[in-house]
Amino acid sequence: MNFVMKAAMGGGPPDVGKMMGGDKEEPDPDAEKKEEERQEALRQQEEERKDKYAKMEVERESMRQGIRDKYGIKKREEAEAEAQAAMEQSAEGSLTRPKSSVPKGCGDDDEEEVSIMDTVMKYLPGPLQDMLKK
Repeated sequence: MNFVMKAAMGGGPPDVGKMMGGDKEEPDPDAEKKEEERQEALRQQEEERKDKYAKMEVERESMRQGIRDKYGIKKREEAEAEAQAAMEQSAEGSLTRPKSSVPKGCGDDDEEEVSIMDTVMKYLPGPLQDMLKK
């Protein structure tokens, strides 16, 4: 109701003048300075946060190392590096990968074929065994 009375008398809400394009605010002369200070504060907070988490990570790593020493566990990177070095050393001078790295069931395994033949030979009658052995 108050709005209607003010609108009828020529006065409106205080923001109407701004909506119509009048009463433009002057730019704050210190706005750039304030923005630079705000950006600097954000950078400083980010650096503090990174320092805090780096410190926490160092503490965690020292705790992990204590546990590794206590139980004789090797660090994951060290264990992987040792395994890789052993694989490279055994494969030195070879153009193919080492046999131990070939998965079971892949490639040529003569032992399995021979054992299968021996098994089949056991169940064949004598004359057939003689024919197959020749």
